[in-house]
Amino acid sequence: MKPIWIVDDDESIRWVLEKALAREGLSTRSFSNVREVVEALQLGVPQVLVSDIRMPGESGLELLHMVKQRHPGLPVIVMTAFSDLDSAVAAFQGGAFEYLAKPFDLDKAVELIRRALEESLRDEETELTISDTPEILGSAAAMQDVFRAIGRLSQSNVTVLITGESGTGKELVARALHKHSPRSAQPFIALNTAAIPKDLLESELFGHERGAFTGAQATRRGRFEQAEGGTLFLDEIGDMPFDLQTRLLRVLSDGHFYRVGGHQSLKANVRVIAATHQNLEQRVRDGLFREDLYHRLNVIRLRLPSLRERREDIPLLARHFLTSSAKELGVEAKRLSDQAMQFLSALDLPGNVRQLENLCNWITVMAPGQTVEVKDLPAELIQSAGTAPLPVPLSAPPLPQEPSVPVSLNGDYHAPVTVVSERHGSGAQTNGSLSADRHSWLVMLEAEASQMLSSGKPEVMDALGRQFEAALIKTALKHTHGRKNDAAIRLGIGRNTITRKIQELGIAGTLED
Repeated sequence: MKPIWIVDDDESIRWVLEKALAREGLSTRSFSNVREVVEALQLGVPQVLVSDIRMPGESGLELLHMVKQRHPGLPVIVMTAFSDLDSAVAAFQGGAFEYLAKPFDLDKAVELIRRALEESLRDEETELTISDTPEILGSAAAMQDVFRAIGRLSQSNVTVLITGESGTGKELVARALHKHSPRSAQPFIALNTAAIPKDLLESELFGHERGAFTGAQATRRGRFEQAEGGTLFLDEIGDMPFDLQTRLLRVLSDGHFYRVGGHQSLKANVRVIAATHQNLEQRVRDGLFREDLYHRLNVIRLRLPSLRERREDIPLLARHFLTSSAKELGVEAKRLSDQAMQFLSALDLPGNVRQLENLCNWITVMAPGQTVEVKDLPAELIQSAGTAPLPVPLSAPPLPQEPSVPVSLNGDYHAPVTVVSERHGSGAQTNGSLSADRHSWLVMLEAEASQMLSSGKPEVMDALGRQFEAALIKTALKHTHGRKNDAAIRLGIGRNTITRKIQELGIAGTLED
Protein backbone atom coordinates (compact mmCIF):
# COMPACT_ATOMS: atom_id res chain seq x y z
CA MET A 1 0.00 0.00 0.00
CA LYS A 2 1.25 3.47 -0.88
CA PRO A 3 1.78 6.10 1.84
CA ILE A 4 -0.60 8.88 2.85
CA TRP A 5 0.69 12.34 1.95
CA ILE A 6 0.16 15.23 4.35
CA VAL A 7 0.55 18.78 3.03
CA ASP A 8 0.55 21.68 5.52
CA ASP A 9 2.88 24.58 6.22
CA ASP A 10 2.19 24.11 9.95
CA GLU A 11 4.79 21.66 11.25
CA SER A 12 2.73 20.82 14.37
CA ILE A 13 -0.24 19.69 12.23
CA ARG A 14 2.00 17.47 10.14
CA TRP A 15 3.61 15.99 13.28
CA VAL A 16 0.29 15.22 15.00
CA LEU A 17 -1.16 13.49 11.93
CA GLU A 18 2.06 11.54 11.31
CA LYS A 19 2.07 10.16 14.86
CA ALA A 20 -1.65 9.35 14.86
CA LEU A 21 -1.46 7.49 11.55
CA ALA A 22 1.72 5.69 12.60
CA ARG A 23 -0.18 4.29 15.60
CA GLU A 24 -2.68 2.88 13.11
CA GLY A 25 0.12 1.20 11.19
CA LEU A 26 -0.16 3.60 8.23
CA SER A 27 2.88 5.05 6.51
CA THR A 28 3.00 8.78 5.75
CA ARG A 29 5.02 11.38 3.87
CA SER A 30 4.82 15.09 4.67
CA PHE A 31 5.26 18.28 2.65
CA SER A 32 5.27 21.93 3.65
CA ASN A 33 4.13 23.41 0.33
CA VAL A 34 2.46 22.58 -2.98
CA ARG A 35 5.68 22.85 -5.00
CA GLU A 36 7.21 19.90 -3.14
CA VAL A 37 4.09 17.82 -3.78
CA VAL A 38 4.11 18.60 -7.51
CA GLU A 39 7.72 17.43 -7.74
CA ALA A 40 6.97 14.25 -5.78
CA LEU A 41 3.97 13.43 -8.00
CA GLN A 42 6.34 13.05 -10.94
CA LEU A 43 7.83 10.00 -9.21
CA GLY A 44 4.79 8.45 -7.55
CA VAL A 45 1.22 8.82 -6.30
CA PRO A 46 -0.05 8.52 -2.72
CA GLN A 47 -2.91 6.34 -1.55
CA VAL A 48 -4.63 9.39 -0.01
CA LEU A 49 -3.72 13.09 -0.08
CA VAL A 50 -4.49 15.30 2.95
CA SER A 51 -3.87 18.99 2.22
CA ASP A 52 -4.36 22.34 3.91
CA ILE A 53 -6.05 25.03 1.83
CA ARG A 54 -4.16 28.17 2.83
CA MET A 55 -0.39 27.89 2.46
CA PRO A 56 2.37 30.22 1.23
CA GLY A 57 2.64 30.07 -2.53
CA GLU A 58 0.12 27.94 -4.35
CA SER A 59 -3.01 27.03 -2.41
CA GLY A 60 -4.49 23.67 -1.57
CA LEU A 61 -7.36 24.39 -3.98
CA GLU A 62 -4.89 24.74 -6.84
CA LEU A 63 -3.27 21.47 -5.78
CA LEU A 64 -6.68 19.79 -5.69
CA HIS A 65 -7.48 21.01 -9.21
CA MET A 66 -4.16 19.74 -10.56
CA VAL A 67 -4.42 16.35 -8.81
CA LYS A 68 -7.97 15.76 -10.01
CA GLN A 69 -6.91 16.43 -13.58
CA ARG A 70 -4.00 13.99 -13.45
CA HIS A 71 -5.29 11.41 -10.95
CA PRO A 72 -9.10 11.64 -10.78
CA GLY A 73 -9.41 8.54 -8.60
CA LEU A 74 -7.08 9.80 -5.84
CA PRO A 75 -9.05 10.75 -2.67
CA VAL A 76 -8.14 14.25 -1.49
CA ILE A 77 -9.06 15.51 1.99
CA VAL A 78 -8.79 19.28 2.44
CA MET A 79 -8.07 20.89 5.84
CA THR A 80 -9.27 24.37 6.63
CA ALA A 81 -9.98 26.77 9.47
CA PHE A 82 -13.60 27.58 10.26
CA SER A 83 -13.28 30.94 8.51
CA ASP A 84 -12.44 29.09 5.29
CA LEU A 85 -15.52 26.88 5.21
CA ASP A 86 -16.74 28.49 1.99
CA SER A 87 -13.47 27.46 0.37
CA ALA A 88 -13.86 23.98 1.82
CA VAL A 89 -17.32 23.63 0.32
CA ALA A 90 -15.96 24.81 -3.03
CA ALA A 91 -13.21 22.23 -2.76
CA PHE A 92 -15.73 19.56 -1.89
CA GLN A 93 -17.75 20.43 -4.96
CA GLY A 94 -14.54 20.36 -7.00
CA GLY A 95 -13.93 16.71 -6.23
CA ALA A 96 -12.47 16.60 -2.72
CA PHE A 97 -13.29 13.41 -0.83
CA GLU A 98 -14.13 15.40 2.33
CA TYR A 99 -13.03 18.48 4.24
CA LEU A 100 -11.61 18.57 7.77
CA ALA A 101 -12.28 21.72 9.76
CA LYS A 102 -9.53 22.97 12.07
CA PRO A 103 -9.18 22.50 14.97
CA PHE A 104 -10.16 18.87 14.44
CA ASP A 105 -10.67 15.88 16.70
CA LEU A 106 -7.71 13.59 16.05
CA ASP A 107 -9.69 10.34 16.25
CA LYS A 108 -12.26 11.68 13.79
CA ALA A 109 -9.47 12.81 11.46
CA VAL A 110 -7.93 9.34 11.49
CA GLU A 111 -11.33 7.75 10.92
CA LEU A 112 -11.92 10.05 7.93
CA ILE A 113 -8.51 9.21 6.46
CA ARG A 114 -9.25 5.50 6.93
CA ARG A 115 -12.51 5.87 5.00
CA ALA A 116 -10.68 7.61 2.17
CA LEU A 117 -8.06 4.85 2.27
CA GLU A 118 -10.71 2.13 1.98
CA GLU A 119 -12.30 3.97 -0.94
CA SER A 120 -8.93 4.25 -2.68
CA LEU A 121 -8.08 0.58 -2.18
CA ARG A 122 -11.56 -0.49 -3.32
CA ASP A 123 -11.25 1.53 -6.52
CA GLU A 124 -7.78 0.10 -7.19
CA GLU A 125 -9.12 -3.43 -6.82
CA THR A 126 -12.07 -2.68 -9.06
CA GLU A 127 -10.00 -1.05 -11.78
CA LEU A 128 -7.31 -3.70 -12.14
CA THR A 129 -5.66 -3.55 -15.51
CA ILE A 130 -5.93 -6.44 -17.88
CA SER A 131 -2.38 -6.59 -19.14
CA ASP A 132 -1.10 -9.54 -17.13
CA THR A 133 -3.95 -11.99 -17.56
CA PRO A 134 -3.93 -15.53 -18.84
CA GLU A 135 -5.45 -16.47 -22.14
CA ILE A 136 -8.59 -18.35 -23.12
CA LEU A 137 -8.38 -22.06 -23.96
CA GLY A 138 -10.75 -23.91 -26.21
CA SER A 139 -10.57 -25.58 -29.58
CA ALA A 140 -14.17 -26.82 -29.86
CA ALA A 141 -16.22 -25.49 -32.75
CA ALA A 142 -18.69 -23.93 -30.32
CA MET A 143 -15.90 -21.86 -28.79
CA GLN A 144 -14.54 -20.86 -32.17
CA ASP A 145 -17.91 -19.24 -32.89
CA VAL A 146 -17.57 -17.28 -29.66
CA PHE A 147 -14.07 -16.11 -30.59
CA ARG A 148 -15.25 -14.95 -33.99
CA ALA A 149 -18.07 -13.00 -32.38
CA ILE A 150 -15.64 -11.37 -29.96
CA GLY A 151 -13.46 -10.35 -32.88
CA ARG A 152 -16.37 -8.72 -34.68
CA LEU A 153 -17.87 -7.02 -31.62
CA SER A 154 -14.71 -5.75 -29.94
CA GLN A 155 -14.32 -2.75 -32.25
CA SER A 156 -17.92 -1.64 -31.70
CA ASN A 157 -19.56 0.30 -28.89
CA VAL A 158 -22.80 -1.63 -29.24
CA THR A 159 -24.43 -3.04 -26.09
CA VAL A 160 -23.92 -6.80 -25.74
CA LEU A 161 -25.98 -9.31 -23.76
CA ILE A 162 -24.01 -12.43 -22.82
CA THR A 163 -26.06 -15.48 -21.89
CA GLY A 164 -25.04 -18.90 -20.71
CA GLU A 165 -25.05 -21.20 -17.71
CA SER A 166 -23.17 -20.35 -14.52
CA GLY A 167 -19.46 -21.06 -14.77
CA THR A 168 -19.15 -20.72 -18.53
CA GLY A 169 -16.97 -17.60 -18.33
CA LYS A 170 -19.32 -14.72 -19.11
CA GLU A 171 -17.19 -12.15 -17.33
CA LEU A 172 -14.09 -13.41 -19.10
CA VAL A 173 -15.73 -12.78 -22.46
CA ALA A 174 -16.85 -9.31 -21.34
CA ARG A 175 -13.27 -8.48 -20.40
CA ALA A 176 -12.07 -9.79 -23.75
CA LEU A 177 -14.51 -7.49 -25.54
CA HIS A 178 -13.11 -4.57 -23.55
CA LYS A 179 -9.48 -5.65 -23.98
CA HIS A 180 -9.71 -5.51 -27.77
CA SER A 181 -11.93 -2.44 -28.01
CA PRO A 182 -10.96 1.21 -28.56
CA ARG A 183 -11.79 1.65 -24.85
CA SER A 184 -9.07 -0.74 -23.67
CA ALA A 185 -6.98 2.03 -22.10
CA GLN A 186 -9.93 3.05 -19.91
CA PRO A 187 -11.38 1.18 -16.88
CA PHE A 188 -13.25 -2.11 -17.01
CA ILE A 189 -15.68 -2.10 -14.07
CA ALA A 190 -17.64 -5.23 -13.12
CA LEU A 191 -20.66 -5.39 -10.82
CA ASN A 192 -22.63 -8.50 -9.88
CA THR A 193 -26.12 -7.09 -9.36
CA ALA A 194 -27.23 -10.24 -7.54
CA ALA A 195 -24.47 -9.92 -4.93
CA ILE A 196 -25.37 -6.39 -3.76
CA PRO A 197 -28.30 -5.84 -1.34
CA LYS A 198 -31.21 -4.04 -2.98
CA ASP A 199 -30.87 -1.01 -0.67
CA LEU A 200 -27.22 -0.51 -1.66
CA LEU A 201 -27.35 -1.38 -5.35
CA GLU A 202 -28.60 2.03 -6.49
CA SER A 203 -25.73 3.76 -4.70
CA GLU A 204 -23.23 1.22 -6.09
CA LEU A 205 -24.40 1.91 -9.63
CA PHE A 206 -24.92 5.67 -9.59
CA GLY A 207 -23.02 6.86 -6.51
CA HIS A 208 -24.41 9.14 -3.83
CA GLU A 209 -24.08 12.65 -2.50
CA ARG A 210 -22.98 13.42 1.03
CA GLY A 211 -25.95 13.19 3.37
CA ALA A 212 -28.13 11.36 0.84
CA PHE A 213 -28.93 8.72 3.46
CA THR A 214 -27.81 7.61 6.91
CA GLY A 215 -24.11 6.80 6.79
CA ALA A 216 -23.43 8.75 3.59
CA GLN A 217 -20.77 10.95 5.15
CA ALA A 218 -19.02 11.71 1.88
CA THR A 219 -19.79 11.86 -1.81
CA ARG A 220 -19.04 8.57 -3.52
CA ARG A 221 -18.64 7.80 -7.21
CA GLY A 222 -20.76 4.96 -8.52
CA ARG A 223 -19.75 2.32 -11.02
CA PHE A 224 -20.93 4.40 -13.97
CA GLU A 225 -18.55 7.20 -13.00
CA GLN A 226 -15.73 4.75 -12.26
CA ALA A 227 -16.14 3.26 -15.74
CA GLU A 228 -16.16 6.63 -17.51
CA GLY A 229 -14.74 6.21 -21.01
CA GLY A 230 -14.50 2.44 -20.53
CA THR A 231 -16.77 -0.56 -20.07
CA LEU A 232 -19.30 -1.41 -17.35
CA PHE A 233 -20.09 -5.11 -16.99
CA LEU A 234 -23.38 -5.86 -15.23
CA ASP A 235 -23.45 -9.53 -14.26
CA GLU A 236 -26.67 -11.37 -13.33
CA ILE A 237 -28.71 -8.53 -14.81
CA GLY A 238 -31.84 -10.68 -14.56
CA ASP A 239 -31.77 -10.27 -10.77
CA MET A 240 -31.79 -6.47 -10.84
CA PRO A 241 -34.70 -5.05 -8.77
CA PHE A 242 -37.57 -3.85 -10.95
CA ASP A 243 -37.47 -0.21 -9.77
CA LEU A 244 -33.75 0.07 -10.55
CA GLN A 245 -34.34 -1.27 -14.03
CA THR A 246 -36.11 2.02 -14.81
CA ARG A 247 -33.04 4.05 -13.83
CA LEU A 248 -30.76 1.82 -15.87
CA LEU A 249 -33.06 2.18 -18.87
CA ARG A 250 -32.74 5.96 -18.65
CA VAL A 251 -28.95 5.79 -18.73
CA LEU A 252 -29.01 3.46 -21.73
CA SER A 253 -31.55 5.70 -23.47
CA ASP A 254 -30.04 9.16 -23.08
CA GLY A 255 -26.70 8.59 -21.32
CA HIS A 256 -27.54 10.69 -18.26
CA PHE A 257 -28.02 9.83 -14.59
CA TYR A 258 -28.16 11.36 -11.12
CA ARG A 259 -26.30 10.32 -8.00
CA VAL A 260 -28.52 9.24 -5.13
CA GLY A 261 -29.54 12.47 -3.40
CA GLY A 262 -28.09 14.53 -6.23
CA HIS A 263 -29.69 17.23 -8.40
CA GLN A 264 -27.02 17.58 -11.08
CA SER A 265 -27.35 15.43 -14.18
CA LEU A 266 -24.17 13.53 -15.03
CA LYS A 267 -23.20 12.31 -18.48
CA ALA A 268 -22.11 8.69 -18.84
CA ASN A 269 -19.72 7.75 -21.64
CA VAL A 270 -19.76 4.03 -20.91
CA ARG A 271 -20.19 0.86 -22.93
CA VAL A 272 -22.55 -1.50 -21.11
CA ILE A 273 -22.16 -5.27 -21.35
CA ALA A 274 -24.70 -7.33 -19.43
CA ALA A 275 -24.82 -11.03 -18.62
CA THR A 276 -27.31 -13.50 -17.18
CA HIS A 277 -27.82 -17.22 -16.76
CA GLN A 278 -31.59 -16.72 -16.66
CA ASN A 279 -34.21 -16.75 -19.40
CA LEU A 280 -34.91 -13.03 -19.72
CA GLU A 281 -37.78 -13.58 -22.13
CA GLN A 282 -39.55 -15.67 -19.50
CA ARG A 283 -38.84 -13.09 -16.81
CA VAL A 284 -40.39 -10.45 -19.07
CA ARG A 285 -43.48 -12.63 -19.46
CA ASP A 286 -43.59 -13.11 -15.68
CA GLY A 287 -43.49 -9.33 -15.14
CA LEU A 288 -40.11 -9.48 -13.38
CA PHE A 289 -38.07 -7.72 -16.06
CA ARG A 290 -38.95 -4.64 -18.08
CA GLU A 291 -39.55 -5.42 -21.71
CA ASP A 292 -38.17 -2.06 -22.88
CA LEU A 293 -34.95 -2.64 -20.90
CA TYR A 294 -34.68 -6.14 -22.33
CA HIS A 295 -34.75 -4.74 -25.87
CA ARG A 296 -32.18 -2.06 -24.93
CA LEU A 297 -29.80 -4.73 -23.64
CA ASN A 298 -30.49 -7.35 -26.29
CA VAL A 299 -28.93 -5.42 -29.18
CA ILE A 300 -26.37 -8.17 -29.77
CA ARG A 301 -26.69 -11.47 -27.95
CA LEU A 302 -23.68 -13.71 -27.41
CA ARG A 303 -24.44 -17.17 -26.04
CA LEU A 304 -21.65 -19.12 -24.34
CA PRO A 305 -21.74 -22.91 -24.74
CA SER A 306 -21.88 -25.17 -21.70
CA LEU A 307 -18.96 -27.51 -21.10
CA ARG A 308 -21.03 -30.52 -22.17
CA GLU A 309 -21.35 -28.83 -25.59
CA ARG A 310 -17.56 -28.72 -25.87
CA ARG A 311 -16.47 -31.97 -24.22
CA GLU A 312 -13.38 -32.14 -26.40
CA ASP A 313 -12.02 -29.16 -24.42
CA ILE A 314 -12.27 -30.94 -21.05
CA PRO A 315 -8.85 -32.71 -21.25
CA LEU A 316 -7.16 -29.46 -22.29
CA LEU A 317 -8.77 -27.49 -19.47
CA ALA A 318 -8.21 -30.23 -16.87
CA ARG A 319 -4.48 -30.42 -17.61
CA HIS A 320 -4.20 -26.67 -17.40
CA PHE A 321 -6.02 -26.43 -14.06
CA LEU A 322 -4.00 -29.28 -12.55
CA THR A 323 -0.77 -27.56 -13.56
CA SER A 324 -1.94 -24.17 -12.23
CA SER A 325 -3.16 -25.63 -8.95
CA ALA A 326 0.10 -27.51 -8.37
CA LYS A 327 2.14 -24.39 -9.10
CA GLU A 328 0.07 -22.40 -6.63
CA LEU A 329 0.55 -24.97 -3.86
CA GLY A 330 4.22 -25.62 -4.62
CA VAL A 331 3.76 -29.33 -5.35
CA GLU A 332 4.30 -31.58 -8.34
CA ALA A 333 1.44 -31.54 -10.83
CA LYS A 334 -0.79 -34.60 -10.87
CA ARG A 335 -2.07 -36.23 -14.03
CA LEU A 336 -5.27 -38.02 -14.88
CA SER A 337 -5.07 -41.53 -16.26
CA ASP A 338 -6.69 -42.15 -19.63
CA GLN A 339 -9.63 -43.84 -17.89
CA ALA A 340 -10.07 -40.96 -15.45
CA MET A 341 -9.90 -38.42 -18.26
CA GLN A 342 -12.52 -40.34 -20.24
CA PHE A 343 -14.69 -40.50 -17.12
CA LEU A 344 -14.49 -36.73 -16.64
CA SER A 345 -15.13 -36.03 -20.30
CA ALA A 346 -18.36 -38.05 -20.11
CA LEU A 347 -19.74 -36.05 -17.16
CA ASP A 348 -22.34 -33.32 -17.66
CA LEU A 349 -20.52 -30.93 -15.26
CA PRO A 350 -23.43 -28.52 -14.69
CA GLY A 351 -21.03 -26.10 -13.01
CA ASN A 352 -19.08 -25.94 -16.28
CA VAL A 353 -15.50 -24.56 -16.36
CA ARG A 354 -15.68 -23.27 -12.79
CA GLN A 355 -16.76 -26.69 -11.56
CA LEU A 356 -13.98 -28.44 -13.45
CA GLU A 357 -11.46 -26.03 -11.95
CA ASN A 358 -12.77 -26.74 -8.43
CA LEU A 359 -12.46 -30.47 -9.06
CA CYS A 360 -8.86 -30.08 -10.24
CA ASN A 361 -8.05 -28.14 -7.08
CA TRP A 362 -9.55 -30.97 -5.02
CA ILE A 363 -7.50 -33.55 -6.91
CA THR A 364 -4.29 -31.62 -6.31
CA VAL A 365 -4.90 -31.52 -2.55
CA MET A 366 -6.72 -34.78 -1.84
CA ALA A 367 -5.88 -37.44 -4.46
CA PRO A 368 -3.28 -39.92 -3.07
CA GLY A 369 -0.95 -40.58 -6.02
CA GLN A 370 0.63 -38.62 -8.84
CA THR A 371 -1.39 -40.52 -11.44
CA VAL A 372 -5.07 -40.16 -10.62
CA GLU A 373 -7.38 -43.07 -11.39
CA VAL A 374 -11.18 -43.07 -11.43
CA LYS A 375 -11.23 -44.59 -7.92
CA ASP A 376 -9.23 -41.59 -6.63
CA LEU A 377 -11.90 -39.10 -7.66
CA PRO A 378 -14.47 -37.85 -5.10
CA ALA A 379 -16.85 -40.63 -4.04
CA GLU A 380 -19.87 -38.46 -4.74
CA LEU A 381 -18.66 -37.94 -8.28
CA ILE A 382 -18.18 -41.64 -8.92
CA GLN A 383 -21.58 -42.49 -7.45
CA SER A 384 -23.28 -39.90 -9.60
CA ALA A 385 -21.82 -41.53 -12.71
CA GLY A 386 -22.39 -38.31 -14.57
CA THR A 387 -26.12 -38.10 -13.78
CA ALA A 388 -26.06 -35.52 -10.99
CA PRO A 389 -24.30 -32.20 -10.37
CA LEU A 390 -20.74 -32.49 -9.13
CA PRO A 391 -20.51 -31.33 -5.52
CA VAL A 392 -17.32 -30.15 -3.89
CA PRO A 393 -17.00 -32.90 -1.24
CA LEU A 394 -17.18 -32.02 2.43
CA SER A 395 -13.65 -33.32 2.86
CA ALA A 396 -12.34 -30.85 0.33
CA PRO A 397 -11.41 -27.24 0.94
CA PRO A 398 -13.83 -24.65 -0.41
CA LEU A 399 -12.56 -23.43 -3.73
CA PRO A 400 -12.73 -20.16 -5.66
CA GLN A 401 -15.99 -19.21 -7.31
CA GLU A 402 -16.42 -17.09 -10.42
CA PRO A 403 -13.04 -15.94 -11.70
CA SER A 404 -13.07 -12.17 -11.83
CA VAL A 405 -9.95 -11.61 -13.88
CA PRO A 406 -9.38 -10.18 -17.30
CA VAL A 407 -8.79 -12.21 -20.40
CA SER A 408 -6.58 -11.64 -23.38
CA LEU A 409 -6.98 -13.27 -26.75
CA ASN A 410 -4.44 -14.13 -29.39
CA GLY A 411 -4.81 -11.76 -32.29
CA ASP A 412 -6.28 -14.42 -34.57
CA TYR A 413 -9.83 -15.00 -33.43
CA HIS A 414 -10.12 -18.11 -35.60
CA ALA A 415 -7.31 -19.85 -33.73
CA PRO A 416 -7.81 -21.82 -30.53
CA VAL A 417 -7.49 -19.74 -27.38
CA THR A 418 -7.92 -20.60 -23.74
CA VAL A 419 -10.28 -19.77 -20.83
CA VAL A 420 -8.28 -19.49 -17.64
CA SER A 421 -8.86 -18.19 -14.13
CA GLU A 422 -6.40 -16.20 -12.09
CA ARG A 423 -5.47 -17.59 -8.71
CA HIS A 424 -5.69 -15.40 -5.64
CA GLY A 425 -3.01 -15.70 -3.01
CA SER A 426 -0.18 -17.93 -4.12
CA GLY A 427 1.18 -19.03 -0.78
CA ALA A 428 3.42 -21.95 -1.74
CA GLN A 429 3.49 -25.06 0.47
CA THR A 430 6.15 -27.72 0.62
CA ASN A 431 3.75 -30.58 -0.04
CA GLY A 432 0.12 -31.41 -0.66
CA SER A 433 -0.54 -32.85 2.80
CA LEU A 434 0.55 -29.65 4.49
CA SER A 435 -1.87 -27.69 2.31
CA ALA A 436 -4.66 -30.09 3.23
CA ASP A 437 -3.86 -29.67 6.93
CA ARG A 438 -4.05 -25.90 6.63
CA HIS A 439 -7.49 -26.22 5.04
CA SER A 440 -8.77 -28.58 7.75
CA TRP A 441 -10.44 -25.75 9.67
CA LEU A 442 -12.49 -24.98 6.57
CA VAL A 443 -13.62 -28.61 6.47
CA MET A 444 -14.68 -28.38 10.11
CA LEU A 445 -16.46 -25.10 9.40
CA GLU A 446 -18.44 -26.76 6.62
CA ALA A 447 -19.32 -29.66 8.92
CA GLU A 448 -20.48 -27.33 11.70
CA ALA A 449 -22.55 -25.25 9.26
CA SER A 450 -24.10 -28.40 7.84
CA GLN A 451 -25.02 -29.66 11.33
CA MET A 452 -26.57 -26.31 12.33
CA LEU A 453 -28.55 -26.04 9.11
CA SER A 454 -29.80 -29.61 9.39
CA SER A 455 -30.98 -29.03 12.97
CA GLY A 456 -32.89 -25.91 11.93
CA LYS A 457 -30.94 -23.51 14.14
CA PRO A 458 -31.71 -19.84 13.35
CA GLU A 459 -29.22 -17.16 12.26
CA VAL A 460 -26.49 -19.61 11.34
CA MET A 461 -24.45 -16.98 9.51
CA ASP A 462 -24.48 -14.60 12.48
CA ALA A 463 -23.60 -17.32 15.01
CA LEU A 464 -20.68 -18.70 13.02
CA GLY A 465 -19.52 -15.23 12.04
CA ARG A 466 -19.30 -14.17 15.69
CA GLN A 467 -17.32 -17.29 16.55
CA PHE A 468 -14.97 -16.64 13.63
CA GLU A 469 -14.38 -13.00 14.62
CA ALA A 470 -13.89 -13.92 18.28
CA ALA A 471 -11.30 -16.57 17.38
CA LEU A 472 -9.35 -14.12 15.19
CA ILE A 473 -9.33 -11.37 17.79
CA LYS A 474 -8.40 -13.72 20.66
CA THR A 475 -5.51 -15.13 18.64
CA ALA A 476 -4.26 -11.66 17.70
CA LEU A 477 -4.46 -10.54 21.34
CA LYS A 478 -2.40 -13.56 22.39
CA HIS A 479 0.27 -12.67 19.85
CA THR A 480 0.38 -9.07 21.09
CA HIS A 481 0.13 -9.95 24.81
CA GLY A 482 -3.21 -8.21 25.17
CA ARG A 483 -2.29 -4.96 23.39
CA LYS A 484 -5.42 -3.93 21.50
CA ASN A 485 -3.79 -1.40 19.21
CA ASP A 486 -1.08 -3.83 18.06
CA ALA A 487 -3.71 -6.55 17.58
CA ALA A 488 -5.83 -4.21 15.46
CA ILE A 489 -2.81 -3.39 13.27
CA ARG A 490 -2.03 -7.11 12.83
CA LEU A 491 -5.64 -7.81 11.82
CA GLY A 492 -5.86 -4.82 9.50
CA ILE A 493 -8.73 -3.13 11.37
CA GLY A 494 -9.06 0.13 13.28
CA ARG A 495 -8.54 0.62 17.00
CA ASN A 496 -12.15 1.66 17.51
CA THR A 497 -13.33 -1.39 15.58
CA ILE A 498 -11.42 -3.89 17.72
CA THR A 499 -12.60 -2.19 20.93
CA ARG A 500 -16.21 -2.42 19.77
CA LYS A 501 -15.79 -6.04 18.70
CA ILE A 502 -14.26 -7.00 22.06
CA GLN A 503 -17.28 -5.54 23.82
CA GLU A 504 -19.84 -7.04 21.42
CA LEU A 505 -18.28 -10.51 21.48
CA GLY A 506 -17.67 -10.54 25.21
CA ILE A 507 -13.96 -11.27 24.89
CA ALA A 508 -12.48 -11.27 28.40
CA GLY A 509 -8.89 -10.94 29.51
CA THR A 510 -6.33 -8.32 30.43
CA LEU A 511 -6.10 -5.90 27.57
CA GLU A 512 -3.88 -2.92 26.95
CA ASP A 513 -4.35 -0.01 24.58
